[in-house]
Amino acid sequence: MTDAPTISGQGTAGLGPGRLILVVGPSGAGKDTLLGLARTALADDSRIVFQRRVVTREASSSEDNDEMSPEIFRQARMRGDFAVHWEAHGHCYGLPRAIDDEIGAGRTVVANVSRAVVDAMRRTYADVTVVSVTAPPEVLAERLAARARGSDGRLADRLGRAVDAVETVPDVTISNVGDVGHHARDLVRIIRGG
Repeated sequence: MTDAPTISGQGTAGLGPGRLILVVGPSGAGKDTLLGLARTALADDSRIVFQRRVVTREASSSEDNDEMSPEIFRQARMRGDFAVHWEAHGHCYGLPRAIDDEIGAGRTVVANVSRAVVDAMRRTYADVTVVSVTAPPEVLAERLAARARGSDGRLADRLGRAVDAVETVPDVTISNVGDVGHHARDLVRIIRGG
């Protein structure tokens, strides 16, 4: 597998009518924290689906994902089980093809993805909103050090990737410093379409 993202349904440009909310940002920005709070706030709304990523690393308390071995991931990719898949930080990531059914049914799908897949997903899905979650470099460094997830490589390398990462033009930016509840409410408003 290469570092380039792959959209499995690239022939289905304009897939809708549902919305796709892509949450992006550097490691340590607090994407999973905000997503967890938004998921709790919207738990009773069946029109909104928070899609877990599949990742070829052990699940952790700081990230909401389904774990899959590299070989099982490769087999799933070959079967076309993913709507999109990519590589980052030495691991493979994917969103299950089920998101296409949810969007086709008019639901809003919310997912944490790499900035590298955004352009391809904008070409594939009809209604995409990109939410960039950011934080200053010193905050990212502190959060990544506290996470201490050795499987992601050296801290200095991760911080370098955060600074030099693919630039994506977001529709909305949340600077996740200070009151996390306030920022989570902002994300809920965006998800609801407000």
